[in-house]
Amino acid sequence: MSLKVIFERRAPAVAEAAAEANARLVLTPERTTARVRQGQAEATFELTPVRRGEGEIERIWARWRGPFGLMWKQIAEAPKRIIPITPNVAAVKDEAIRLFAREALFGLKTQLETGDGSEFHALRELVPGMDRRAVDWKQSARHGKLLVKEFRTERNHPVIFAIDTGRLMCEPLLGVPRIDRAINAALLMAFVSLKLGDRVGFFGFDVKPRLFSGTVSGAHAFPFLQRIAARLDYSAEETNYTLGLTQLGAALERRALVVVFTDFADATSAELMLENVGRLLKRHLVLFVIFRDEELEAIARREPVDPEAVSRAVTAEALLRERDLVIARLVRMGAHIVDAPAASVGTALLSSYIDLKRRDLL
Repeated sequence: MSLKVIFERRAPAVAEAAAEANARLVLTPERTTARVRQGQAEATFELTPVRRGEGEIERIWARWRGPFGLMWKQIAEAPKRIIPITPNVAAVKDEAIRLFAREALFGLKTQLETGDGSEFHALRELVPGMDRRAVDWKQSARHGKLLVKEFRTERNHPVIFAIDTGRLMCEPLLGVPRIDRAINAALLMAFVSLKLGDRVGFFGFDVKPRLFSGTVSGAHAFPFLQRIAARLDYSAEETNYTLGLTQLGAALERRALVVVFTDFADATSAELMLENVGRLLKRHLVLFVIFRDEELEAIARREPVDPEAVSRAVTAEALLRERDLVIARLVRMGAHIVDAPAASVGTALLSSYIDLKRRDLL
């Protein structure tokens, strides 16, 4: 970041500049001196992000000595400039490209295999090795030769990432807040979804809905989704699933794939979540993402050596059992589940998305 001071009249030899940012940015140096050349002084500050979110330049100062060196002249402004701090996009794109090569993703190019899509593409003459069940007998009779139908995967499906930004999602998991892991996984799938021709949007909620980006399409829209992801802030509020998911359902005009990132403490606190996810399932396809708590599993597996360790292991085992009950209820309701360790949840989510497209469930 550079701060430029322009002097319209008599200019001093040097000018000092300082700037202040919010807690998500570190400015280096805090204060600097710049020489004045041709009536202009330019000071440069290095911005270092501390954590994901919206950094803000809150205030800037510039001062210089008067013509006799007996006083300071100072100006101050509050630009309120917002700087989005996004996750590591290069890592997201590299992972997506690697999975492209491994999975031969549907929709990247027209797929001609029978049964791999639902949208009719063309007719072609039957050649040895093709599936005879794809023969269109009416068209074959009309043209006097055997013709088969070609299909391709249908595109332009709405994909909505509903990310819970409440208290539980802001707790760390293996040193990183759950919400940051959710955003990394969502951006990975968003990049692939845009490449495949689907429409992607973000929805954030905690005690109330915080933002809804609408849906965008095309790979050129990925930077917009990055900026939206930076606006998903951390919160200490309890999540209101009734208000959040009800508003999301009302905002969606057609059937969509809703990818829900959330967390729950126990089966009792998950009741409202289950009720509102059930309403979404009546019209939409829901993919529920759950981070496997490896720390809790380690406590449950650890050999108890004293009464306190026994108590911790029993409590951890009870929490894991309640978590499994909630997952089982979601499956019975018709939701699709991604249950994976935090480090590999992005890959698991993308594999589930590809499988849904392959099975033509979107």
